[in-house]
Amino acid sequence: MLLESQRLQVGPWPMNCYLVRCPATAEVAVVDPGADAETILAAIGSARVRCILITHGHPDHVGALEAVRQAVAVPVGIHPADAETWGVQADFPLLDGTRVEIGNCTVTVFHVPGHTPGSVCLRLNGRVLVGDTIFAGGPGHTDSPEELILSLKSLSRTVFTWGDETELCPGHGDSTTVGAERSAFERFLAEARPSDLCGDVTWR
Repeated sequence: MLLESQRLQVGPWPMNCYLVRCPATAEVAVVDPGADAETILAAIGSARVRCILITHGHPDHVGALEAVRQAVAVPVGIHPADAETWGVQADFPLLDGTRVEIGNCTVTVFHVPGHTPGSVCLRLNGRVLVGDTIFAGGPGHTDSPEELILSLKSLSRTVFTWGDETELCPGHGDSTTVGAERSAFERFLAEARPSDLCGDVTWR
């Protein structure tokens, strides 16, 4: 059975909060409650919430966490590196390979450091909630060349081992696919680039 996902655009940026739903049980998980708690809670409605999952600890992805947590009273998962860095109180760790049950379905966690030390991707099936690890046209923002190198290595060992049809649902903007990014990513890896390159980088 395949998990369903609903994108909610919240906050001034905006950023993408997702509701992940088991179609058989209607149980949901909230991913990245970044802002506008009222909007998120209205979308949840009367559904039973299993947990809250955080792809990374940046403030724009956890801004409404406490309000949503108090309203639905469920455990919160985040990678320990980001919980520590940003002081996010969590109930369970999202480590590489962790499997989170939602109704009759399973979300699989992939640790993809680079954008932040504890960035994770959440694989539902053929769709993956990638946080800010990758966008259409480039990787997530990095603050140093070392972080960019780490991000590229992380993407190589995870995202770009998946099939071209895999849909990548980012923390901002529209979805892309592995196939749409693969050739540009591989070309970017093969070409020489400035040793100080970091920040908002594109494949082109």
